Amino acid sequence: MPTEKEAGTETKQALKSGKVSKANDSCFQPFWFAQAMEQEPPSTINVLTRDIQTDVCIVGGGYTGLWTAINIKQQQPELDVVVIDKGLCGSGASGRNGGCMLTWSTKYLSMKKLYGEQEAIRLVQASEQAIFEIERFCQLHGIDAELRVDGTLYTATNAAQQGSMDPVLKALDQHEINSWQQWQIDRVQQDAGSDLPCEGYYSPAAASVQPAKLARGLKRVAEKMGVVIYENTPMEDINTDVPITITTPEADIYAGKVVLALNAWMMEKFPEFKRSVVLVSSDMAITAPVPEKLKVIGINDGKTIVDSRIFVHYYRTTVDGRLMLGKGGNYFSFANKLSKVFDQPSRYTKILRQSFNRLFPSLSQQSFDATWTGASDRSTTGLPFFGKMKQNANIYYGLGYSGNGVAQTWIGGKILSSMVLEQDNKWSRCGLTSGPKGQFPPEPIRWIGVMIVRDAIRRKEAAEDENKTPLWLDRQLAKFANAAGKADKG
Repeated sequence: MPTEKEAGTETKQALKSGKVSKANDSCFQPFWFAQAMEQEPPSTINVLTRDIQTDVCIVGGGYTGLWTAINIKQQQPELDVVVIDKGLCGSGASGRNGGCMLTWSTKYLSMKKLYGEQEAIRLVQASEQAIFEIERFCQLHGIDAELRVDGTLYTATNAAQQGSMDPVLKALDQHEINSWQQWQIDRVQQDAGSDLPCEGYYSPAAASVQPAKLARGLKRVAEKMGVVIYENTPMEDINTDVPITITTPEADIYAGKVVLALNAWMMEKFPEFKRSVVLVSSDMAITAPVPEKLKVIGINDGKTIVDSRIFVHYYRTTVDGRLMLGKGGNYFSFANKLSKVFDQPSRYTKILRQSFNRLFPSLSQQSFDATWTGASDRSTTGLPFFGKMKQNANIYYGLGYSGNGVAQTWIGGKILSSMVLEQDNKWSRCGLTSGPKGQFPPEPIRWIGVMIVRDAIRRKEAAEDENKTPLWLDRQLAKFANAAGKADKG
């Protein structure tokens, strides 16, 4: 049997080859996480092996769980706070997203409808503030997450997409909270590194980040604050009686309060949320470092670029001159099961290649260094939701970020920590704390319907790319997925 130290060394070696040991099972890890772990100094993985008691146990060591732990410790450092993760912190969604830190400003109309005008305004402002708060936090605590606050560029890449931002920007203007400005088309194409955009709006309130490095940095800071973190320690069961008991492979945790920060993994243990979200893949590809080629096409900073599709394209560069492209809305999980698809190289490389070549024809011969898939938990509204479990009001949850959570988890941490600490403030009273807003149909109706809508959207957007009129039925079916877009359609 290897010693604990030797086991940690073996895990480090596995990560260098793109694999990581999780509870004795090797599984594929996406580019960002493998890169982040390769650059970490060797360390021993802390696995829970004995029963413990704690004031607060947070299940899930991604952004939401770590921000929540940090917020609790900042306010009440005397509380015992424990975080457990089934793998390594950041190995889930937090370490495999595109690293695009966007805001809720383009979802203002949805939030106004759901939560009222004043709350929608506050959430827009909070989401923009989050960008700069995360930047300050990283600077203060020495987290080198390659975070670049260079803004974002929302584009239209065909005539049908033009004007799609107008309704939401008009509403933002009315309340003097509009950070967006329309750019001349030559500026848009120059900063996007592509001749494809025919319209573009820029906001400085956005950033790009190496997402796994951010997650691992938050882990380090949380531990310095006194949070005890156990990795490779999955929750096998939870007894919601008092005291709340969480069972792990080798020990039990007795907790006064529990936070479930599992996101897409929530459905594995809590079937009551199976109709609250849809698990869908967002697939990504990244090139080798090609800084000189990027300079030629005109991309020279950390700006994130997004188009106006329902199943959006998004891309950005890295500090070492790579180009990352992602596309949402590909694989939809039947019954929201976390299949092996989410832990493998992307099965949609052909689609990614077609999109890449269309955006960057001069780089069509540039190979991908890696591809991967992330599981996105999309709610019916396209916005996350938070609440207390019916079985026990001392068990809290948050999920449903819908592919837009890198910055928004900062808000999630504020909300969940306020709920745990029983504070009566703007976060605990936030419109997002009323649980899921609506449900998807039961299986198999949900999955069949999703596939019909997905294929209709693909046909519709393919026709629009060719400047053709989509079929009327495809246009009507596509409306069912409007909440999936990065921006409200009005």
